[in-house]
Amino acid sequence: MTLRDLIAFNGNNKRRLVELFAGHLLWCLSLLVILVLVGKAEKSSPFWSIALMTLQLYFAGQLIIPALRMQPENRNRVFYVFWGAVLAVMIWTVYQLSANGLRQPLFEALQSGLLLLSGTIIGAALARYVKKLWEILPLCLAMSLADFSSWLIGPTADFARTIEQYYLKPVGPPPVIDMILIKVAFPGALTLLPVFGLSDWIMVTFFAVIAQRHQINDNLLTGRRDGEPKSNRRPGTYLPISLVALLGAVALAQLTGTFIPALPVIALVMLIWVGGQSLMRKVRHEKS
Repeated sequence: MTLRDLIAFNGNNKRRLVELFAGHLLWCLSLLVILVLVGKAEKSSPFWSIALMTLQLYFAGQLIIPALRMQPENRNRVFYVFWGAVLAVMIWTVYQLSANGLRQPLFEALQSGLLLLSGTIIGAALARYVKKLWEILPLCLAMSLADFSSWLIGPTADFARTIEQYYLKPVGPPPVIDMILIKVAFPGALTLLPVFGLSDWIMVTFFAVIAQRHQINDNLLTGRRDGEPKSNRRPGTYLPISLVALLGAVALAQLTGTFIPALPVIALVMLIWVGGQSLMRKVRHEKS
């Protein structure tokens, strides 16, 4: 077996990857357009900033759809190591271009787009290992405890303070943690500003893929019942509950001026949502 056989995708997944790359490139360009339009505007109420951020992340949510349509492939460790290394090198390269005196919005937008793309691919790959729906329960608990502990007594709180201090008064190169932060445009900001980390987007995609594979309706913009075969995840009409949970955590942080770990919020919301949907499915099954 050649290296090409080990790292190649099947025909369907190649098309989905092209869609993912093209979609994320368009999203990067949209960040630049929004930055030009609102970057020199006067700073207004936080609600306007939250609304603009929500719009940008809503468009980002549509980029999950090609990942939902990818077919599972049986791959070995070489496949994941190779493509993981490719994504890591791409992110590192763009970060170096922006960190070494080239902090143009173009490189910042490309960095955010690459992080979203990486998070989408990683989240979709991880979801294939969840065979039964109940398996997300221990995963959510472990993830929430780890992130919450890191926020209270671990490095997360220090990272948050470091990033906040840097963007309030940027002196010297950005902190290394800046390399895995996804940024969007805000009114009155001449550069893109960080809103959440790569791990948060991995979990948004992870839960979206799990919901799709286990026929749980996680789309708040359509009313398809769980278990119905017809897909309700179409571009422009897709708002997964995991993305809403992330938006809620980030919006609350913006309003309060306090760093709030998004992973526990996403995990808690998904546990409640999946549990409620599963209970409703059971009740409908008993009535039928």
